[in-house]
Amino acid sequence: MVFKGRHFDRSVILLCVRWYLAYGLSLRNLEEMMAERGVMVDHATIHRWTVHYAPLLLEQFNRRKRAVTRRWHVDETYIKVRGRWMYLYRAIDSNGDTVEFWFSEQRNLTAAKRFLRIALKRHGRPERIVIDGSQANREAILSSDTESRLRDHSRCRLKPIRIRQSRYLNNRIEQDHRAVKRRIRPMLGFKSITTARAILGGIEMVHMVRKGQAKHAQIPQPSLAEQFEQLAA
Repeated sequence: MVFKGRHFDRSVILLCVRWYLAYGLSLRNLEEMMAERGVMVDHATIHRWTVHYAPLLLEQFNRRKRAVTRRWHVDETYIKVRGRWMYLYRAIDSNGDTVEFWFSEQRNLTAAKRFLRIALKRHGRPERIVIDGSQANREAILSSDTESRLRDHSRCRLKPIRIRQSRYLNNRIEQDHRAVKRRIRPMLGFKSITTARAILGGIEMVHMVRKGQAKHAQIPQPSLAEQFEQLAA
């Protein structure tokens, strides 16, 4: 990850990005905290660092992400961008680990299908998907499942993905939304879709790190700070 040419040291940049993604701090909170440590950095600069480096850290994380189980829970939650509600599609597995996420301006069949195609391409076919009463999500699963089986060239006959539709069975992912929403709340909404997509990716990455979803050669599991250093190496 390239830090050459930056006015501030790599350790300062990583510290600010990690604190902003991981904790309920505003950009001005971070500006004050760094000033107390003798580092004079503007809050707008910290924001630019986060938007630039969060996608790069997520990319590195995905390369060492552990495999997920074949039973998923799929749902979407609301995110405000410039005063307008948009949607974060998310999936977790039967262990509560994050399978995939995708940020969309719309909440419809097209958006649900795009999200599922990404999830199936990266993680393979699940045995079962639990959803709430959303008809769009149900149709998206049936359509994506059919496409997946048609593209499969193996000789084994693939079983259709089982769909369980229950608002009560999907409480697991609704609870998981809260960890992400808790971090977003102090931000009071995003200013642009590009910014929202970058920062949400970083928040989801931190959430996965805390769940222990990265592969590590050493035991015990490294701290959040140590894992950030490894991702940026």
